[in-house]
Amino acid sequence: MSSASFQPASGPARRTVVAAAGAAGLAVALTACGSDDEASDAPAGSGPAGGSPDDGGAGGGGESGSGAAGAALASTADIPEGGGKVFADRKVVVTQPTAGEFKAFSATCTHQGCAVKSIADGLINCPCHNSNFSIADGSVKGGPATRPLPSVEITVSGDSITLA
Repeated sequence: MSSASFQPASGPARRTVVAAAGAAGLAVALTACGSDDEASDAPAGSGPAGGSPDDGGAGGGGESGSGAAGAALASTADIPEGGGKVFADRKVVVTQPTAGEFKAFSATCTHQGCAVKSIADGLINCPCHNSNFSIADGSVKGGPATRPLPSVEITVSGDSITLA
């Protein structure tokens, strides 16, 4: 019994299984990175064109194309004066820097494409690397980001705020 030779089972070799698992992991990582890169293409493409929030309007147009243009985002009463609200599903941030003045920006951080999450003390905040942007014009106020948040066109009609 002990003199029987070892006969490998007919199945995939260990190397094949490990390589397949590695390839699957790589595919998942590339897919995740690919979706972040696509989300940051509009802001990154608008930065070199001039870097001002007004220049980013073209990039912001792409953002409003991802949501339903003309669909109501919020009521003006929902946006606090000196603050704002992040609409993650529409990838847009609406702010009210001063009473009755409403602005909108891409909710995609220009540093590495993370979604901004909060607004406090007059700043739009990205939790990934702590970049901060002005609620008045989307300009960089701190952190590793070097480009402002692109502006997004909105329309305020009565007490309704909609994507243009």
